[in-house]
Amino acid sequence: MERKWWKEAVVYQIYPRSFQDSNGDGIGDLNGIRERLDYLKQLGIDVIWLSPIYQSPNDDNGYDISDYKKVMDEFGTMKDFDDLLKAAHENGIKILLDLVVNHTSDEHPWFLESRKSRENPYRDYYIWKEGKGEGEPPNNWGSCFGGSAWKLDEQTGMYYLHLFSPRQPDLNWENEKVRKEVFEMMDWWCRKGIDGFRMDVISMISKDPALPDGEVKDDLYGDFSPYAVHGPKVHTYLKEMNQKVLSNYDLMTVGETAGVTVEEARKYAGAREHELNMVFHFEHVEGDGELLKWTDKKPDLLRLKRILSRWQEELGDDAWNSLYWDNHDQPRAVSRFGDDSSRYREVSAKMLATCLHMMRGTPYIYQGEELGMTNFPFTELTQFRDIESLNAYKELTGKGLVSHEKMMSYLRCKSRDNARTPMQWDNGPAAGFSKGVPWIPVNPNYSEINAKKELADENSVFHYYRKLIRLRKNYKIIVYGSYQLIMKDDIRIFAYIRNLGTEKLLVLCNFSNEEAELSFPEGFKGEEAECLIYNYDCPPDIRQGRLRPYEAAVYYAEIK
Repeated sequence: MERKWWKEAVVYQIYPRSFQDSNGDGIGDLNGIRERLDYLKQLGIDVIWLSPIYQSPNDDNGYDISDYKKVMDEFGTMKDFDDLLKAAHENGIKILLDLVVNHTSDEHPWFLESRKSRENPYRDYYIWKEGKGEGEPPNNWGSCFGGSAWKLDEQTGMYYLHLFSPRQPDLNWENEKVRKEVFEMMDWWCRKGIDGFRMDVISMISKDPALPDGEVKDDLYGDFSPYAVHGPKVHTYLKEMNQKVLSNYDLMTVGETAGVTVEEARKYAGAREHELNMVFHFEHVEGDGELLKWTDKKPDLLRLKRILSRWQEELGDDAWNSLYWDNHDQPRAVSRFGDDSSRYREVSAKMLATCLHMMRGTPYIYQGEELGMTNFPFTELTQFRDIESLNAYKELTGKGLVSHEKMMSYLRCKSRDNARTPMQWDNGPAAGFSKGVPWIPVNPNYSEINAKKELADENSVFHYYRKLIRLRKNYKIIVYGSYQLIMKDDIRIFAYIRNLGTEKLLVLCNFSNEEAELSFPEGFKGEEAECLIYNYDCPPDIRQGRLRPYEAAVYYAEIK
């Protein structure tokens, strides 16, 4: 397999609004990130992925952009960004920007012009259609954030498409002028010296021009995904993007591709396709609830193993995996996949990190994951800020599908706001995040879980992540080795073997709060196997063949 820097890198995602506030307004900013670069360097990461920093009215916390070439006022200035980029590079850290080009804000100048009249030169920058009839939208598509995916604009009497919020109108990628504008903007950032893009919902940029009705499933609205996800020209557009922008620089590119299959992922990220380096799939983090996303049940380990192993095995040598447990759109990993009780939080956080970072692909750490930060104990609806969570509560309780109590339980488990509470730096006011009042409440457990405390403890979750990152840099088998799932039907243990030439790795992870029995494979039983990392005070006892609750260990052996 061809070696690339982005395959060997470890990425750290920052949600700027919640990372570090430098000016006391309660909102994180670019100067705050720059102040914490020493922390990130000590952790050992190679790349920072910044969630959107562009000018935005914040209907969807920055994913509704009104000016792609200006920094959001709350985050600072373009000079602040330039200073951050320079300081990051001086510390050996690359910067990945979030690219949001499926839609803009309804306050973007293009849309303000577009809605003025049917004849406006910018009209075709967006997707405008006549309704089917009086008060009836062009089709039955539902928005990802609830309600219809169409909004009637009174001024011209036509509807515009918004697959997300009504304040996030979808761009019309069929229009060559739109693509030219987007590519010019991307090139402008590349010339500034950024190191790549994470591309938001990039699989949705191409729509079936016929815009047919979608299948209705227990709802008022139809499913748009067969006609607007992996649409007819998405690969044409991405090849054009690669040719005109991406291929001119040594970039890291990752596409957010909801609903992607392994086969489709090869088209996006295959080495010979000339589109992207890798994609994010969602199979292991979505669709496991009574109401798709909304559930308060623990994930099923057999399903999890089956999904992750299929991606490990079937992408092959031609494409590349993105490895993650959580991000700005997902709840905290230790609360979801591990055990956030005081008894097992640390060992289960370390176990999850072991399981993920020993797989083949590029690992992504979401801010605070390296501390074992947990979900927030929400008790009131007023504590939420997330548009998706608030809309889901209104829609599901309003239709009588879920009670208030049950929906609050779902939100505590799955709301995106769990990931967006402020970074917990120390046990001082506002967890060291801000000298003002944070825009969203700090998790009350910050006095127990914070960076200052973990930096001082060599056995902390933070230092465990440091060890994992160092191992990845020292053992190429962790990056490039093949993957083989073992103990496939075990309901407690996730175990797999990595192979590269004469080297072998055995990864053992107990996903339960009970002891679990196992038998060590040949080649890992005797003195020839070295235990590289373990999350208890000593490695598992090979003779007993048991893993303690949430225990993890990695063994290395070389075939003589």
